[in-house]
Amino acid sequence: MLHLCKVFGLNSHDIALETSKILQEETGEEIDIYHILKDENSALVNAIKKVEELKDKSANVEDANLRALIMSEVADMKVVLMFIAFHVAVMRNIKDFDNIDLKQRESKEAGVLWAQIAHQLGLYKLKSELEDLSLKYLEHDAYYHIKEKLNETKASREKYISRFIEPIERKLTEVGLKFHMKGRTKSIHSIWQKMKKQQVGVDGVYDLFAIRIILDSPKHKEKQDCWQVFSIITDMYQSNPKRMRDWLSVPKDNGYESLHITVLGPEEKWVEVQIRTERMDDIAEHGLAAHWRYKGVKEAQETGIFVFTPKGDLFKLQTGATVLDFAYHIHSGLGNRCTGARIGGKQVQLKHVLKSGDQVEIMTSNNQTPKQDWLNIVTSTRAKAKIRQSLKEIQFKQALMAKEVLERKMKNRKLDFDEPTLMHTISGFGYKMVTDFYAAISEGVLDINDVLEDYATRLYPQENKNAKATGEQHISAQDFVLAEQTHSDNKKISEDVLIIDRSLKGIDFQMAKCCQPVYGDEVFGFVTSGGGIKIHRSDCPNSKQLRERFGYRIVKAEWAGKGGQQYPITLRVIGQDDIGIVNNITSIISKEDRILLRSISIDSNDGIFFGSLTVMIDDTSKLQQLIKKLKTVKGVKDVTRQ
Repeated sequence: MLHLCKVFGLNSHDIALETSKILQEETGEEIDIYHILKDENSALVNAIKKVEELKDKSANVEDANLRALIMSEVADMKVVLMFIAFHVAVMRNIKDFDNIDLKQRESKEAGVLWAQIAHQLGLYKLKSELEDLSLKYLEHDAYYHIKEKLNETKASREKYISRFIEPIERKLTEVGLKFHMKGRTKSIHSIWQKMKKQQVGVDGVYDLFAIRIILDSPKHKEKQDCWQVFSIITDMYQSNPKRMRDWLSVPKDNGYESLHITVLGPEEKWVEVQIRTERMDDIAEHGLAAHWRYKGVKEAQETGIFVFTPKGDLFKLQTGATVLDFAYHIHSGLGNRCTGARIGGKQVQLKHVLKSGDQVEIMTSNNQTPKQDWLNIVTSTRAKAKIRQSLKEIQFKQALMAKEVLERKMKNRKLDFDEPTLMHTISGFGYKMVTDFYAAISEGVLDINDVLEDYATRLYPQENKNAKATGEQHISAQDFVLAEQTHSDNKKISEDVLIIDRSLKGIDFQMAKCCQPVYGDEVFGFVTSGGGIKIHRSDCPNSKQLRERFGYRIVKAEWAGKGGQQYPITLRVIGQDDIGIVNNITSIISKEDRILLRSISIDSNDGIFFGSLTVMIDDTSKLQQLIKKLKTVKGVKDVTRQ
């Protein structure tokens, strides 16, 4: 904080003393700012540094989110009051500083950031001073023009105020109220705002000054006395209903209580009248600092977090928001391609929970697409809606592709396209919606060959009968019963469990391509309409849908013996795009016994490496060992099985 004094060539000790004086006037407490700031290890100094870091990250000090972030991050409101008072002290003393750019930068921060926070805390006196001093350096000509006009009319204004309040004083005294009255001219900044809004000169601003009536009333009679004064004044002068403000019935969030009315006084001039009690005036003058209620201020702040982009833009998110939430908050296209983020120079995953003040750089890949499990990562309804919409679009595109593939294979098999027959096939597989049917083909839930067989059977029923007459057998899923088998080791196998063994005779079974089971995985069998069986992992992405739609086709399955057969599996590798990372990965695989690298594809974007490896492997234990070794490669951040 004191470094600003050096920038403006100010004596830091003098500024600290003036800051302490301002704070004492507002709070009644003696606070030695200079010695507090000299203690580099104090909690207050650390809190001050935190605020300055947040402010430095922001690209716009006018952003309301920055004010909210500062208020939410500061546990002790004394820190915020110190900043406000410090900037008042600095602004009072930079008149002779020559660097106009620096002076205007400080003036803007004082006027749009700290003045607004002062307003939020009800520190109206400091708020007005900061705004006036800010205007003085940002709009020099306007400031001095208004000031000169006010000086020229000071005597006539004071005379008018006396004439206006005289009958009010007389009447209030008659009814026995204890009070005193103040007449004050609006701040220069307030008049300037009215001039711009109303597009008039100083003389055209009809309510240049306000009258304040302050009642000495006991707590239980405060509202009653205020409304009595309201009644007396509105009987005496014509009021403007549109200009009435009732903060007596419902006080402002910062505790401000008062009645504001605008009435037409002598000479057809509009005058604002504020009615309040001594207690209300104390809070109005000094805000929450009047009672030093720091915890109350802290608890009153909005919940949520505030996150910066690398350029300093600030966004508000709900508490618990993740990297993926933030990506979708900025733009749905960014969310759809998000692969993670960098925070403080470190890479984090999609599910990383953000905290206030984080500066987040979203990482993307053109190969990335939304996944179903992303709905469990995001917390906001906005992000969930965008993900669902993207998933529907992806499913629709995949369904169109599946439809084209099916029709092409029909032509290859010389099967005529007949829509009614196809609809019977779709219905026969348990689908009511055509789009769900094609989506099931694209996702591997339905084998397209099974679909073609069913369609051909329905399209040419006579040929199917002839095939049966010649001894060809077609086993439907509904009629399939797993016969009792005897394993090669002469152990009897229960009729409701399929033992997976290469020597198993009479049953056609294959490993499902959608989840690529390996010996040792927990598996189940799914009976296709052609009578064959597809072996799926129990955690297959399609497992839930298969069990819900076709529970009658599910067969328990177990592995036999110790395996020995090799199966293809796909691994996803993510890491930093370092030189040699591909060679290091392939080198590890080549050194492994009975593990064969079948294919590898790589992509990189913004310094991030994305690899897809297909290897032949014979059991899960070797698979886990391989994944563990690949994770040790320098630059590799994550290795997952597809």
